[in-house]
Amino acid sequence: MSRLANLNLVARLVVEGFITGLHKSPYHGFSVEFAEHRQYMPGDEIKHVDWKVYAKTDRYFVKQFEEETNLKSYILLDASASMGYTSHTLSKLTYSAYLSAALAYLMLKQRDAVGLITFDQAIRTFMPPRSVNTYLTLILKELHNTSSAAKTNISETLHQMAERINRRGLIILFSDLFDDPHKVLSGLKHFRHKKNEVIVFHVLDPMERYFNFKQDGVFEDMETGERLTTQPWHIRGDYRKLLADFIAFYKRECLANRIDYVLIDTTEVFDRVLLHYLLKRKRIGG
Repeated sequence: MSRLANLNLVARLVVEGFITGLHKSPYHGFSVEFAEHRQYMPGDEIKHVDWKVYAKTDRYFVKQFEEETNLKSYILLDASASMGYTSHTLSKLTYSAYLSAALAYLMLKQRDAVGLITFDQAIRTFMPPRSVNTYLTLILKELHNTSSAAKTNISETLHQMAERINRRGLIILFSDLFDDPHKVLSGLKHFRHKKNEVIVFHVLDPMERYFNFKQDGVFEDMETGERLTTQPWHIRGDYRKLLADFIAFYKRECLANRIDYVLIDTTEVFDRVLLHYLLKRKRIGG
């Protein structure tokens, strides 16, 4: 329970810190709670009365929300073995889980509906979107219990998810995308074909991005067990070229298919991801 409470605390602190930052930034126009107050009218729900304002003015006002229609969002979390890699404090999976928790907290704060899907070579957990605050505890519990294991089959599981999601909404994918990029893109396009909006957060560890290993070593594939003994400096140039091509493919093809692509590494602050979500939400009218 204490660990679960810690995840809740992380989500709350990340979001509240982000909101505070927004109010001091050029993006202060984003309202993640409510747009303004208006005087209470017969028929308004009592739960929307702002009692703090009443205490100051002795008059009843309600919070007038910007948008009454819930946005349905699905957070897709890759929990394959490669997501367990880390060269510092947070693995890619833990980093993604923290971000997923923060996004779920923010969405429910906005009264949006949020669901969670975890997967590796198959779907592990499918939690359909709901907009009740108590749902956050269930999402956090699932995130806390999710560990990295098994091989990757991103494309097949994306196709399965696209078929299971009947009502269109916002798809948010956290993954290192270590699979055949053409097949992964096919799965992402399946969501677009069904009129879903899609954001792909491509999560990499800094060592995976820059390959700044200093000593000779044995590199082992976390999913296949294949090993390579080498001198990092000897292959660094070729590695970076291959990775740059890998990233460029996703950037180019996602843009061509109107999919938001965001490259992040596990040392970045969380605010950038939350801001991308809000920008996307604003564009689609959520």
